[in-house]
Amino acid sequence: MFGNHSGILELKLLGFSGSQDFHHMLFSIFFLLYMVTFIGNSLIIVMVCMDYRLHSPMYFFLGNISAMEILTTAIVIPTMLGGLLTTQIQTMSFGACMAQLFFLLSVGTSEFVLLAAMAVDQYVAICNPLRYSLIMNHQVCLWVVIGSWVFGFLFQIWPIVATYHLYFCGPNVLNHFFCERGQLLRLTCGDSRFQQFILFLMAAFILFGTLLPTIVSYIYIICTILRIPSVSCRKKAFSTCASHFTVVVIGYGTCLFLYVKPKQTQAAEYNKMISLMTSVVTPLLNPFIFTLRNDQVKEALIDGIKRLSHFLKK
Repeated sequence: MFGNHSGILELKLLGFSGSQDFHHMLFSIFFLLYMVTFIGNSLIIVMVCMDYRLHSPMYFFLGNISAMEILTTAIVIPTMLGGLLTTQIQTMSFGACMAQLFFLLSVGTSEFVLLAAMAVDQYVAICNPLRYSLIMNHQVCLWVVIGSWVFGFLFQIWPIVATYHLYFCGPNVLNHFFCERGQLLRLTCGDSRFQQFILFLMAAFILFGTLLPTIVSYIYIICTILRIPSVSCRKKAFSTCASHFTVVVIGYGTCLFLYVKPKQTQAAEYNKMISLMTSVVTPLLNPFIFTLRNDQVKEALIDGIKRLSHFLKK
């Protein structure tokens, strides 16, 4: 067990620097963003479940992506908000740190798998439209979603176990607003380069392993769209893929900077900025990206607001 070979049983999170007034201002901003993220992604889930026009594989995957974004913010932001409110250094047990890290990485892994599945879904819809309903049937989509959730959680067991059994001898101060792996590895004693290299390989496997089918799918999609003679049809096809492609660029871009490096103990301030992108900004942007650039979602949202206003007037 960890307590038998480590001198650290509790971690201190430094969080953000600055005065208490500055912390209160940050608390107000991040709490507002948290609420908007929760409401926006919850709204997408409700629309996907309630509106028959969104009962398709693409929106089924989108609803699960929104659920993952809600979980991501729920794992990170409450800890960050608690640190901004307290006047003392925030503490966290090592077990709680490992649990937070496990759930965050597991949900993130599942999301990348599902983003790759969405790219393949776009490829089938545009490049093989006549066989789309046969290939992407309800059973296939259900198993893809279940597989992405299960794979994400199973895949992250070994990295967490490996991190758990490293020797941590102090200091017990983590210069971050949650239990971030890169900064946690700075607290290890002895030579942990082999473990860091294995963690790097596993992170690279997930990111590039899910990015490859996405890139291949979009190459075929772009080639197919460019062969469409009608300009309006080409614009409509590109518009269909634009939302997913934007989320892919933001999600993969930030995580490549954060996790895919042989040396993961990079500067704390750099870590905090990238972590804010992955845990706050990206989950916030996703509902807006998918609603503002998608006519079907906008129509479902407008109809839902009309039905709600009509119900409240009764």
